[in-house]
Amino acid sequence: MAVTTRTLGRSGIEVSALGMGCWAIGGPWAEGVRPLGWGAVDDDESVRAVRRALDLGVTLFDTADTYGAGHGERVLGRALAGRRDEAVIATKWGYTFDETARQATGEDASPAYLRRAVTDSLRRLDTDRIDLYQLHLGDLPVPRVEALVGTLEDLVADGVVRAYGWSTDRPDRAAAFAQVARGATAVQHGLSVLRDAPAMLAVCDKHDLASVARGPLGMGLLTGKYSTDSTLPRDDVRGTAPNWLEWFRGGRPAPEWLRRLAAVRGALTADGRTLAQGALGWLWARSGRTVPIPGARTVAQVEENAAARHRGPLAPDHFAEVERQLAALRTAARRDADRPHRPMPPVPAVRP
Repeated sequence: MAVTTRTLGRSGIEVSALGMGCWAIGGPWAEGVRPLGWGAVDDDESVRAVRRALDLGVTLFDTADTYGAGHGERVLGRALAGRRDEAVIATKWGYTFDETARQATGEDASPAYLRRAVTDSLRRLDTDRIDLYQLHLGDLPVPRVEALVGTLEDLVADGVVRAYGWSTDRPDRAAAFAQVARGATAVQHGLSVLRDAPAMLAVCDKHDLASVARGPLGMGLLTGKYSTDSTLPRDDVRGTAPNWLEWFRGGRPAPEWLRRLAAVRGALTADGRTLAQGALGWLWARSGRTVPIPGARTVAQVEENAAARHRGPLAPDHFAEVERQLAALRTAARRDADRPHRPMPPVPAVRP
């Protein structure tokens, strides 16, 4: 059964059940010498990809002011020129950056910076409103988030922002945010078939929040493109793999995630879907609140992802098989962890 639209939490805003993540189209930017982008990008192809997504019924586009140090918002604004009313724009603020040097410079969680950031994003996006404005600082203490709510509500009252949310992987903080911020409508968080988030989904259910699923394809792992022999380029954030990026290590796919992928591949593709389409179908079967935002920077990637909507949620028996395989992996991992380690035999002495 096809899945076409979903409601963005408390806001009542209708969006396509599949969004487009726009991190990759931001192009290169860095923190010092460490890349934060996905390498070189063709802006013209990015524009074509966004417009093709619109043609195929994708309406939610998720970016951030820091992607490409502002460049990502500019590209999205260019792509949506003349079609702004067809799209729901989600962007984020909280990290600071130097647009000219394309460098990340820190973070700022003050209300004053929030007002400057929204003004700058509106200019780069060439729009008069942001549909979903998300705090990008996922580990910010709740009292500091609460201090931003009044400003966010003022922006909503002014019509500059339609609804707001938080990009965080902390269910306790998301719940506290939802309780104090009546305009909060979404949580963006990590969620994929390889990394479930039951506690966060429970928070979304309790507080009527949309679950905007970040990393639904494991930063490319769930496309099937990468193997143990793959090496990511050094100008790609996955090629240097900072500590917060779990899918890759040392410029290669992390072996533990490839093992999980191998275990579920058959169930995800059993009905003729591609691996990526099966991974998206799992998310729709997992919760009626999920809106996955797989990244894309080419027309071909957009077309494959968008086709998943016509196949809809994963069939119940295939979903159950995925869960069975993952449970078996968890059981095996616990058994290995509990098994006593035998002492290594002594190393023979080396003759002089």
